[in-house]
Amino acid sequence: SVARAGWRCLVFAPMRTRHLIAAGLAGLALTAAGCGSDTTTAEFTVDAPPASESASDGAEEAAASNKPDVKVPSGKPPKQLQIRDIKEGSGPAVKAGDSVSVNYVGVAYSTKEEFDNSYDRGAPFDLTVGQGDVIAGWDEGLIGMKAGGRRELIIPPNKAYGAQGSPPTIGPNETLVFVIDLVSID
Repeated sequence: SVARAGWRCLVFAPMRTRHLIAAGLAGLALTAAGCGSDTTTAEFTVDAPPASESASDGAEEAAASNKPDVKVPSGKPPKQLQIRDIKEGSGPAVKAGDSVSVNYVGVAYSTKEEFDNSYDRGAPFDLTVGQGDVIAGWDEGLIGMKAGGRRELIIPPNKAYGAQGSPPTIGPNETLVFVIDLVSID
């Protein structure tokens, strides 16, 4: 996995530059082409996961430490961003410009293989929503989350890494599945 390769967080993808930051290794940067600009969002509904996959009620720490087992739906990948709350948090909702701390697992739709996660690094990932710090699917998909919540995002290529992918772990035109736990809104 990429985590074992020593560089991380493939979700960092501003329009012109992708910043790859590992816990304790700030300052690494890779330059690559940007993401798509489609802004359509749709709601994705499937059966709720087993209780073991969701955080315990009202406990942000449980959401932050309970690494989910991400399941890729069967069938063709969606063409629009799919958002599904697995567990709704509490308090104010995330809005553009908020600084947040999250834990996440990312899986490639086509291979069903994990390519990235923050849990194994032992530290959540901090970002500012809506600033292009991450791929467009995250900037859009985090809006409305509340602390302690868990959300699934299925992100089509035009809101992820597009035709160029993010070699070696994310192929061209790959749809990505993320389960994200919102630890806090700072």
